[in-house]
Amino acid sequence: MFPPVRNGPASSASYERARAEVSARLRERRSEIESAVLTRVFALSDDGEPLELPSLDPEYLQGLRATTTAAVQFALEVIERGEDQAPPPPPLLLAQARLAARHGVALHTILRRYSAGFLVFSDFLVAEAGASGMRGAFLQRLLRAQAVLDRVLAAVSEEYAREQAQQPSSSKERLAERVERLLAGELLDTSSLGYELACTHLAAIATGQGVQEALRSLARAFQCRLLVVERPEGALWAWLGSREPLEMCELHRYAGESWPGGAKVAIGEPGAGLEGWRLSHRQARAALAVAQRSPEPFVRYADVALLAAVLSDELLASTLRRLYLRPLEAERDGGEVLRETLRAYFEAGRNVSAAAGVLGIKRHTVTGRLRAAEEWIGCPLESWGAELEVTLRLSQLQPAPGRGQAGPHAPVQGPSWPTERLLQGRD
Repeated sequence: MFPPVRNGPASSASYERARAEVSARLRERRSEIESAVLTRVFALSDDGEPLELPSLDPEYLQGLRATTTAAVQFALEVIERGEDQAPPPPPLLLAQARLAARHGVALHTILRRYSAGFLVFSDFLVAEAGASGMRGAFLQRLLRAQAVLDRVLAAVSEEYAREQAQQPSSSKERLAERVERLLAGELLDTSSLGYELACTHLAAIATGQGVQEALRSLARAFQCRLLVVERPEGALWAWLGSREPLEMCELHRYAGESWPGGAKVAIGEPGAGLEGWRLSHRQARAALAVAQRSPEPFVRYADVALLAAVLSDELLASTLRRLYLRPLEAERDGGEVLRETLRAYFEAGRNVSAAAGVLGIKRHTVTGRLRAAEEWIGCPLESWGAELEVTLRLSQLQPAPGRGQAGPHAPVQGPSWPTERLLQGRD
C-alpha cells in the first residue's frame, strides 16, 4: 500500500514511484492491451455492426493495426511523463486519419474508435493501479493525465478535415481516383467498384459524342459487365468483364457497325484477373495514340502494337522516316508511286500478283518498282520489309516529311540505273 497523500516533496516522490510502478505493470501487459483495444476498434463501424475483416481495404486494415500500436505506446508515454510533458500525437495517427478520409470512413466512427480504445486502456490502468495499491488522490491524478485524449481527437479531426477538403467531391471523381490507384499498383478494397476483377477483361479508351451509350450497348450485346470512368480530358476509360473469352472478331464487327460517327475507341487485349485488367488498359492507352491519328473508328492494340511503339519513341520514328522514306523522295513525284506500290504489296501479304491486281498494272511493273525502291534505299526488300511497312503506316498517320530541302535533308544520291519508265502509271 502507498502512504497517505500529503503535500510536499515526499508526496511528489511517492506519486512518481507509484506512477513508475503502474507504468511498468502496464508495459508488461502491452500485447494484451493492444489486442483488447483492437478487438474493440473492430467492433465499431459506421452502421453499428461489427466490421468484417475481409471487407476492409488491406491498406486501411494494416493502418488500423499500426495505429492501435502507436496509440497504446502514446498512452503509456503519457502515463510515464504526465499530462504537462506529454508528447504530441504520433504522426501515424494523423496519417491514418488522412487514409480514413480517402476511404470514406466517417469522422464520427473514427472518434468513437479512439474513445473506445482509450476507455479500454483506462480499464487496464485502473486495474493495475489497484493491484499496486494506488488509491484516492494518486489515482485521480494519474487518471487526469488521460485528458490528453482531447488533444488527440482534436488533432485527428483537423487532419481528417484537411484531407477531406482535398478529396474528390462526387461519386464519379471518387471512382476515378480509386481506379487510378488500382492501376498504379495499390492494394485496395474493390467491392465499391461494382465490377468483378476475377474474370477476363478487355480495356477500352473512347472519345467522341455518344461513346458511353455505345459502350453500354456493346456490353449488353456481349453480356459483359462494364466499368466506365470519366476522365477530365473528355475520354472514357472502360473495361468489359466476362467469364468467357470474348470473340474479338465479332466484337470488332459489332463495334464497326454500331459505333457513333466521329467517335474513336482504342482497345487492348483480353487479360485475366487484376494484372490482366491493368495490362489491357496499358495496351489501350498505347493504341489510343494510333486511333487519334487514324481514320479508323476502332483500333485494336494487336493490330498496331509496332506502330504504337514507334509513335511513343520520337527518335525511332524520325530514324525510320529518314532511312526508308526520305530516299524515295528523290523521285520526280516525291516517291508517291513507289510508296503506293509498296503499301499495296504489303497489304497483299507481299504477293506481287495480288498487288498488281489492286493497282491495275502488270506484275512485272510491280516487280520493277520494288527493285527501284531497293535501289533507292540501298538494301534488299527482305532485309528491311518489316521496318518499311511500319514506316509507311506511320506516314499515313502523320504529315509526310518535307521534300526538296537543302542541307542534311537533301535527297540522297539517285540509283545507278534509270527508273522513270518503271514509274509510268498503267502498262
